[in-house]
Amino acid sequence: MSVVSPSSPTEEDLAAVAENAERAVNRISDAKADIARIIFGQETVVEQSLVTILAGGHGLLVGVPGLAKTKLVETLGTVLGLDARRIQFTPDLMPSDILGAEVMEQSADGGRSFRFIPGPVFSQLLMADEINRASPRTQSALLQAMQEYHVTVAGHPHDLPRPFHVLATQNPLEQEGTYPLPEAQLDRFLMQIDVHYPDLDAERRILLETTGADQAAAQVAMSAEELMDYQQLVRRMPVGESVVDAILKLVRSARPDDASEANDVTNLIAWGPGPRASQALMLTVRARALVEGRLAPSVDDVLALAEPVLQHRMALTFAARADGHTVRDVIRRVKDKIA
Repeated sequence: MSVVSPSSPTEEDLAAVAENAERAVNRISDAKADIARIIFGQETVVEQSLVTILAGGHGLLVGVPGLAKTKLVETLGTVLGLDARRIQFTPDLMPSDILGAEVMEQSADGGRSFRFIPGPVFSQLLMADEINRASPRTQSALLQAMQEYHVTVAGHPHDLPRPFHVLATQNPLEQEGTYPLPEAQLDRFLMQIDVHYPDLDAERRILLETTGADQAAAQVAMSAEELMDYQQLVRRMPVGESVVDAILKLVRSARPDDASEANDVTNLIAWGPGPRASQALMLTVRARALVEGRLAPSVDDVLALAEPVLQHRMALTFAARADGHTVRDVIRRVKDKIA
């Protein structure tokens, strides 16, 4: 198998990556097991959340209320050893409630100066609960933080802690008093993670294990420093030529303008994913391989992550929506051509 890497790794480099990956797999497996004691019936959601964080990105959790989205983020913060904070987004939330503000203080000798009081964004894992309930002005307060890992207040930049991840939740049903996220902000999220209802066995377990006097508590499985090491390891993992080709073909097939010729799929697409989607797939397929205990990604990883990576980065034409087509249907048809 030919291997693609910008640094052309030597055999010694690949051996070191393999050795580090084997240790990381064991630690990540312990983290998954600890999360599974708290979160039931959401294995795919847990996996995709771990993939998002290991890839160094941000995730958008979309699902109806009561599916343990908040509990999942709290558990991830504890298990991964991160300083986690939560912001409840409401229509009256202001940017300063997220970023912080400068206040004037007077010293004992009468001198006055401004002091910056950091807001909850200065954390390692930030939960933006119901992010679409805040106004666009407040939503935009996270744009610079999510992309550049620092914020600017009163003209002064302030670096955020590392690692820094945002896991935002969004209710797909409630439309009263909500503001849809703009495309620029949606593109900042590495993946859109759809949270579905649990199956019968999982819901039975939820009933029995979460309504008693004793409940399981999350335990720390790794430190923030270890997590950052694993994030660097993800970027060093080798990627086969076939995986790179599959990523490029998938993303470019979801663009109406870049298609070699119009067809029954591209005619449905108003606008498609940009190069950031290709970058996201390149990172997430590596992270998924590591989470599943493999040392290199495969084309199956590309197909498995196509929907969460692409669905919030493309839109259909009015005619396509009127005919009952959905973004997920279009992505499945593009995947069928790749497969």
